[in-house]
Amino acid sequence: MLSRHALGNAAVPILTIIGISITMLIGGVVVTESVFNIPGLGRLVLDAVLSRDFTVIQSLIVLFSMIYIVVNLLIDISYMVVDPRIDY
Repeated sequence: MLSRHALGNAAVPILTIIGISITMLIGGVVVTESVFNIPGLGRLVLDAVLSRDFTVIQSLIVLFSMIYIVVNLLIDISYMVVDPRIDY
């Protein structure tokens, strides 16, 4: 009984931290892929900046922004699932 009532209250801050962590991973992908020489979107951003390829830079910024928006939307939807008192 206690876990049912406490879970809704305790899950909202945990979901917030998970959402913040995922969005920070998006920002850290450039550094991680550059340091470990891994081909990926972060490395593509760095190469595009160094070669001044503005079209690629703009498209990757839009892609990363859309990922950020979708992650935040999913976190907000999960708030309503976990704690029914939250209403948007």
